[in-house]
Parts: sequence; C-alpha cells; structure tokens
Amino acid sequence: MNLKDRARRIKTDIPAIMIALKDRETPIMAKVLAGIIIVYALSPVDLIPDFIPVLGYLDDLIILPALIILVIKLIPDEVMNRYRAEADDLAKKQKKWFYAIPFVVIWILILLIICIKIFL
Repeated sequence: MNLKDRARRIKTDIPAIMIALKDRETPIMAKVLAGIIIVYALSPVDLIPDFIPVLGYLDDLIILPALIILVIKLIPDEVMNRYRAEADDLAKKQKKWFYAIPFVVIWILILLIICIKIFL
C-alpha cells in the first residue's frame, strides 16, 4: 500500500474511530489516545509552532496521522471492520453540502451587519 492509499485509508478511518469510541469493546487506551489526538488537533499549542516555515505544519502532517494509526492498531480488527462498514454507509447517506449551511448563514449575517453599519 503506497502513501497515497494510506492517507485515503486514514481519512475514511477517522469516522469509524469516532463511532468505535462508543463501543464497550474498544479498549480504554484507544479511547484515551483518541481524546489526546482531538485535544492536540484543536489546540493552538503545537510541539513546533505553526509560524515556523515548513516545520510548523510538518509536525501536524506527521504526528497526527501517526497517532491515528496507533489508535487504529489499538482497536480490535473485528470492531474496526464493523465500524468501517458503518462509517461507509453513513458517508454514502450524508449530503455533504448540508454542513456548509451554518457557514453560509454566518457569512450572510456578517455581511448584513457590515452593510447596516456602513449605510446607516
């Protein structure tokens, strides 16, 4: 499996991991590590700050996928395979444009407020 295929696999495994975290068969260590990944991904603090050219983003490109792969290895194969199938079904059913609605509404409100401030 080449790097591109692995990247695609991780992208499809992330929803499966989120579903598997609710299962009792998922080990506690996998749940804890998944929590650490979420905190690290959302945290403004990185091991190497993002303002450092190239290296700032390189740590995110290496550390996060490596941690995700570790979580996948900690989850039993039968549990992970079951939730991969469930995540695939959910992805087929979901309409991705639906997630853009809140962003569009927020931008419309921002533009409306700006227009009101300028013209009134």
